[in-house]
Amino acid sequence: MGTVERITTAMAELMRRQGYAATGIAELARAAGVPNGSVYHHFRGGKRDVAARALRESGAAYGQLLPTLLEPYDDLATGIEAAFAEAGRTMAESGWMAMCPVATVTAEIADVEPELRAVGADVMTGWVEGGAAFLRGRGLGDDDAREVVHAVLAALEGAFVVARGLRSREPLDAAGRALGAWVATLPVGVPAP
Repeated sequence: MGTVERITTAMAELMRRQGYAATGIAELARAAGVPNGSVYHHFRGGKRDVAARALRESGAAYGQLLPTLLEPYDDLATGIEAAFAEAGRTMAESGWMAMCPVATVTAEIADVEPELRAVGADVMTGWVEGGAAFLRGRGLGDDDAREVVHAVLAALEGAFVVARGLRSREPLDAAGRALGAWVATLPVGVPAP
């Protein structure tokens, strides 16, 4: 892994665990195993530039989770419920760390770092577009596909916050069951090409 990748990966992990404001350049350099000057050499805009790249890259990876988690299931409702249950297990095993650096940072900086908020919005737009395309391929109509993706994202991110605060998987399990029950009522047609 090259220097830029080490810095970007370290930034994504630090932001996931502690947010943007609490992450300093010296800590980032230590976590990436590089001198402080390397951060500025590769990222002229400093912390904001590193954060933007880390959000884009981690956001792209997170965008693949919905298709990856749902693909094994013939039934979308069952898959959604299972995906939320898996997220709960993963979160509990992590010691209740924040699960998504994009949501963590976007919520933290939306009003004070408009450039990073815009990056977060771009990433989330990609999630919606990619998730809706996947669900259309599974037979949902366009409007239903977009609505399901928005609901899944909102429920998942909200359940992460509540689960972290309560130190309980129950919010994720409940959200998964509720969304699964709703998705089971949606008409599924012939998958889109």
